[in-house]
Amino acid sequence: MNDMTRPLECLTPEQAEAYARDGYLVLEGRVSAQVIAACHAEIDRIRNEARHLTAHTDQIDLEDSHTPDDPRIRRIKLPHKQSAVIDDLMRSDAILAPVRDLLGPNLRLQNSKLNMKSARYGAPVDWHQDWSFYPYTNDDILAVGVFLDDVTEENGPLMVFPGSHRGPVHDHHSDGYFAGTMSLAAAGLDPKDAVRAMGPAGSISIHHVRTVHGSDLNRSSRDRAVLFYEIAAADAFPIAGSMGMFPSLEEFDSRMLFGRSTIEPRVTNVPVRIPQPQPPTQGSIYEIQKQSAVQGFERGPGKRM
Repeated sequence: MNDMTRPLECLTPEQAEAYARDGYLVLEGRVSAQVIAACHAEIDRIRNEARHLTAHTDQIDLEDSHTPDDPRIRRIKLPHKQSAVIDDLMRSDAILAPVRDLLGPNLRLQNSKLNMKSARYGAPVDWHQDWSFYPYTNDDILAVGVFLDDVTEENGPLMVFPGSHRGPVHDHHSDGYFAGTMSLAAAGLDPKDAVRAMGPAGSISIHHVRTVHGSDLNRSSRDRAVLFYEIAAADAFPIAGSMGMFPSLEEFDSRMLFGRSTIEPRVTNVPVRIPQPQPPTQGSIYEIQKQSAVQGFERGPGKRM
């Protein structure tokens, strides 16, 4: 965590304390309406490119209900590499200022993704901790979610268990394989205690890498998109067996968003489970979670392709 003796850029002391206590924040009014509109234009462009697809690609993950006449994307993978608008937003103070307040001045991108929930379907993401996928030498890692639409109770908001980032790393395995989802009952968690992260378009959510979270189906008549930037302190390095491994130091350093890189990992006493052995079928979290015997949310209609 950031040395709280340093002046805060944009968060209040109460907000920084709430994040430390609860493992999440929602901040309204961080991203302008113009930038939100530009992101939607990029979504429309990529959705149009998806019309000819009949299977997932390295750039686009399709809803099971996708058809060429009704293209439905559930995830745009690494959107910052597909859109200058999304890359510029990622590097802006709208995103990085609150992250610097929480993690300090040296920041590295772990991953980016744009999760889209189509109206009246929008696939759920079962309960999990991001940390189960990519344990590092320290847990100064978080995800910033940019609300590209109003996020309401009906359209599948992020749901979090406050304070769960200070607890154990839960078992995310099924039938001997890593399956990317956990049992709330086994963890002693009651779904009634989960809190919905909601707000108008232009808001951001921030959640700690160990916070237990998930999201339900989109049950509304409107599409809902949230853009996620996963950001780590630069001195956090992936542990062997993590799904966050990097191919070379040059590539790892190319992910720096702010400040200085290092080759001296900071090692802290944090609980870790290794996401091995990997599941028989690889893919996005949606494909991995399908292989779990645990199901935290109702599924939508079946495949129409």
